Amino acid sequence: MLCIKENSIYEQVINKSRFITLLYKLDSIDEVSSYIEEAKINYPGATHYTYAYIFDGISKMSDDGEPSKTAGSPILNVLNMKGLNHILCIVVRYFGGIKLGAGGLVRAYSSSCSQAIDANQVIELIEGYSIKITSSYED
Repeated sequence: MLCIKENSIYEQVINKSRFITLLYKLDSIDEVSSYIEEAKINYPGATHYTYAYIFDGISKMSDDGEPSKTAGSPILNVLNMKGLNHILCIVVRYFGGIKLGAGGLVRAYSSSCSQAIDANQVIELIEGYSIKITSSYED
């Protein structure tokens, strides 16, 4: 399974709207809500905090007030197309005053996610397990 090597931030401006993409490598689904809250603290006053994640076959997305299927769905599609797992992508949008329309929003959110992943390093995660060996000092 593929994942990003490290958490990262990517930013682009499209028609005066600022799109800040935050990529997170997930160790558990429980981290998702804390990363979203962290984004809201670090980027106050943003118009939207859209996101999508995939973790071991479980996926979820949110348009956070954008028109239906114009933000979370395109982000999730990019994650699926790139074959990623254990990943959360949050795209923070500061509205710049120019409406992009449904097609423009889909292109903006999908390109923000795709370019952020391309700027990161994708690695293969190999499933493993932890063992503990206990022995006496003499052994």
